[in-house]
Amino acid sequence: MKKLLLSFAFALVSAFTFAQATWTVDPAHSSINFNIKHMGISFVQGRFDQFKGEVHTPGANLDNGHFNFVVLTESINTGVEMRDKHLKSADFFDTEKFPQMNFESGSFTKGKGNDYILKGKLTIKDVTKEISIPVTFGGITKNQQGKEVAGLQAKFTINRLDYNIKYDPTGAGIAKDVEVTLFLELAK
Repeated sequence: MKKLLLSFAFALVSAFTFAQATWTVDPAHSSINFNIKHMGISFVQGRFDQFKGEVHTPGANLDNGHFNFVVLTESINTGVEMRDKHLKSADFFDTEKFPQMNFESGSFTKGKGNDYILKGKLTIKDVTKEISIPVTFGGITKNQQGKEVAGLQAKFTINRLDYNIKYDPTGAGIAKDVEVTLFLELAK
């Protein structure tokens, strides 16, 4: 009886352990983009070229996953070298002092259909704020190597002044609100 009970306990622990998963962002199939209004009449688009992230899940899918992402601020890219240099300066991201932005989730809750709400803490420069991000789950499939991959898309807006990016505080030349769009492919 004791052996049967131990075998059952071992099987239960093994099943729980194998059900857990870690998903890693595939940078070749992912992007972190932003869009900000300029002079009230046009938009400047850009992206961050270097980032990494993981999602740890208690089960085989992303439900109740714990998200952790890091973006290297030095990798900002708007396609204009002079502007990128200014964005790296103390006027904006101050990349020497603050080399990365971080996001750590608190919850990932399913809504209707493929919609989720990702809540967590976003840190830019020396400010950490709770945010809520609507996420569309694209699904799970297998890639050419037979590994499981998942797709996510998220779009949200932040006020740059909330994160001590205070250049042009009136927002007349550079808007206060920044629209952020993420396209993520995660490999299990």
